Order: sequence, then structure tokens, then C-alpha cells
Amino acid sequence: MLDFAVNVRAAGPPTWLLDRLAARLGELGRYPSAEDLRRATEAVAARHGRDPDHVALLAGGAEGFALLPHLRPAMAALIAPSFTEPEAALAAAGVPFEHVALRPPFTLAAAVVPDHADLVVVGNPTNPTAVLHTTEQILALRRPGRIVAVDEAFADAIPGEPESLAGLALPDVVVLRSLTKTWSLPGLRVGYLLGDPEVLARMTATRPHWALGTLQLEAIAACNEPAAVAEAADAAARLAVLRGEMAAGFTAAGIEVIDGRAPYLLFAVPDAELVRKRLDAKGIAVRRCDTFVGLDGSHLRAAVREEWPVLLEAIVEAMR
Repeated sequence: MLDFAVNVRAAGPPTWLLDRLAARLGELGRYPSAEDLRRATEAVAARHGRDPDHVALLAGGAEGFALLPHLRPAMAALIAPSFTEPEAALAAAGVPFEHVALRPPFTLAAAVVPDHADLVVVGNPTNPTAVLHTTEQILALRRPGRIVAVDEAFADAIPGEPESLAGLALPDVVVLRSLTKTWSLPGLRVGYLLGDPEVLARMTATRPHWALGTLQLEAIAACNEPAAVAEAADAAARLAVLRGEMAAGFTAAGIEVIDGRAPYLLFAVPDAELVRKRLDAKGIAVRRCDTFVGLDGSHLRAAVREEWPVLLEAIVEAMR
């Protein structure tokens, strides 16, 4: 299967990272150490210019959504279309929520968030639209007594990480980051939260001891060291060029592409379900989008990959 549905950047982690993890395998017979936790936490803090107590390490960025109900919001507003995990976590915890569905081109300019929402969740860049909201637009969501949670799972895939709030120490903004996509670590589950210490304490109060294992802590420390950050930045620059070529190719073929910056494209076709099934028959996977609030049966999402000409050719044929 030629997989454009999953946004993990490569088939596996780079060799140097595998070597770092392999070197710790002999230590799996004992619990992670306080030193492991300190190194990983300080690496994240240094990367984003935050104090270590502004960092909470996660077993995957999605764990951050599972911790949101611990803030005990009376009502949450979910900016849509967006990643569906926050909805699932809040629904499971019995937290009332409303969707704030954006219309094309899916920017926050016209978003109307209920004033009584004391938690707002927004992706930046948003999955699946790939839209990158401005810092000003996100900060405009703030209100007294409200927490704004920003999902930046794909922020490090954009050169320079523009519009990221990771480096801003604001008492009412929590940023969720993932290392899964850039470093091809979905099988290890690594990420972190950035936010006010009091807010992070509320979110993590009921977590068990040793919430992350030794290999997870090693990966977080390694992927946030300066050399790794520079490597990710170089990869993001190459990915941006490839995305531009892919978007231009789709547009030239008469396919509408939503303007965005993330390492995936949201595009429209006349019958997305039919196109997706025909692609599947050819051994090509893309992400269906009718499962996202605010999108109908005319959109599909595809990861940015060097093989995009093969995908485009198959889509054009599938639409005939």
C-alpha cells in the first residue's frame, strides 16, 4: 500500500535516534530514573525558552487531550474541522462541548466562540485543513476564566515554526506538542505539554508514577537537543518545497487545494468516497474527511510525499 493517509514523515526513526534508544535497552529491568525525567524536561524547556516547571511530558501528544477533562471545564468549544481526539476525550469524561465549525478557507477570522466556553481547543496548523492560524487570531480567543488549548502536533514541520505559541508563557494558554510525526515514533508515543505550572498540575494530578518509560524519556531528550532541532528544521524546509510542488501539481490538474502550510493537503474532488475506493483498489491510501465535523463528502487528505505524482495520476484517472 502506498500510504498517503498517515502523516508520519518517514518509515522509521533516523539511525542516530535508534542507536540512542538501543543503548538504553539494557536498563529496562529497572524503573526510569529522576535523572531521565530531569534531562527530558530540561531539554524541552531549553528548546522553547521556558522554565522546566512549564513542561509536562506526555506518552504521545494525544495524551494531552485525555488530560483536558481534569481542568473540569463547564463547557468546551472545539474549533472544527479538526483532530477528533479532543471530542472523544471530552465526551468520554462527560464534559459538555460545542463545535465551532469554520467555513472555507477555514480560518479563524469569522469564528464565533460562545462566551460561556471556559475551554477552547484549536489546532495550529489544523488537521485536516492544514490551515495555519495567526498568533493574533488564537490569542483573540482568550477570555477571563477560559483556557485555550492549542494543538501544535505539526508545528515543527513548518520552517521556522511561525505562529507557534510554544515560547509564550501565558497563564491561560496550554500548548500540546508531538514528536511522533517528525521523528517517526508512533510506536513509542512521545510528546509534551507547555503551560502555566498551576494548569499543568491540575491536568496531571491523577497520573500514575512513571507515566513515561525510559525509552520515551530518552527519545524526548534526544529529539529536543539543538542538533536534532536543527535537523528537523532542515527537513521542514525540504518538506515545504515538496508541499509547494505537490499543491501546484494538484491545482494545475484542476483539483481544488485548501491553502495551508502543514505536511498534508486537504483537497476537493466531486465524489470523495468513490475516488477513495478507486485509489484503494490501486493500492493507494488517502484519508477520508467526512468523519470531520464541518467537512462533507467532497474532501480528502493526503500526506506530502515524494510519490505524489503517482497519487495525482491515480486521482485524475479515478475522477473520469
